[in-house]
Amino acid sequence: MSTAVSTAVRTAVVTGASSGIGAATARALAADGFTVYCAARRTDRVAALAEEIGGRAVTCDVTDPASVAALADAVGPRLDVLVNNAGGAYGAEQVADADPADWQRMFDVNVLGVLRVTQALLPALRAADSALVVNIGSTAGRATYPGGGGYTAAKHGLHAVSQTLRLELNGEPVRVTEIAPGMVHTDEFALVRFGGDQSRADAVYDDVDEPLVAADVAEAVRWVASLPRHVNVDDLVIRPVAQAAQHQLHRGPIFPR
Repeated sequence: MSTAVSTAVRTAVVTGASSGIGAATARALAADGFTVYCAARRTDRVAALAEEIGGRAVTCDVTDPASVAALADAVGPRLDVLVNNAGGAYGAEQVADADPADWQRMFDVNVLGVLRVTQALLPALRAADSALVVNIGSTAGRATYPGGGGYTAAKHGLHAVSQTLRLELNGEPVRVTEIAPGMVHTDEFALVRFGGDQSRADAVYDDVDEPLVAADVAEAVRWVASLPRHVNVDDLVIRPVAQAAQHQLHRGPIFPR
C-alpha cells in the first residue's frame, strides 16, 4: 500500500466570515495551514480578512442561488472543508405576535442557505481524498424558549439537515459535524436580533461571568478539522460554565478574580 502523503494545499470555505464566529474560524483554519475562502455579503470586510490571513475573499449571499453558484465557481473543483456558519436570529416576539417575515428570513439563511451552499460545493468536497462539512448550529436547535420560536425552529431544522446529510453520505469520505454553541458574546448577533437596540443586546450578557466568545467556537472547528480522517464528531455542544442548560443561566460571579 502506498505511503505517499498528498502535498496539495488544503482549502476551506467559511460562510458568514465578515464578523464574529465566521471571521474567527477563518483565522483559526488559516493558522492551521488552510487557504480559506472568506465568504460573506460585506465585501470590504471579507477582503480585509482575506488579506490579513492570506486567504481569498468571495462576496456571497447564501440566500441568493446565483451568488452561491459564483462561490462554487471561485472555489473550483476541489475543497477539503466547508464551514456553514452564515446564520442569524431576527426578532424575539412570542408566537402570538411574531412576524412571519422574520421567521421566513431565519429559515432562508439558517436552513436553506446551508442547503444551497452544501449542494453547490458537494462535488468539490467529493473530489477531495477526505472532506469535512461543519454546520454551525446552536443549543437553540436542541431546546425551546419563550420568544425564540422562529430561531429555535430554524436551528432545529439545521440539526435535522446535518443528521440527514451524514446518513446520505455514509460510505463516502466526507465527514459531517454540527457544532452547537450556547451563549456566545459577539458584537453583532444580539444587536441584529433586537433591531439595533444596544441596550437590549447588552442585557443578554449582563452579569454573565465569561460567556463564550467567537474564538472559542473557532477553536472547536479547528480541532474537528484537525482530527484523523476516520474520526467523525457527529455533534459538539459547547456552553460557557455559567450556562448549565438552555433554561438555566447563572448571572453573577463564578471565577475568582
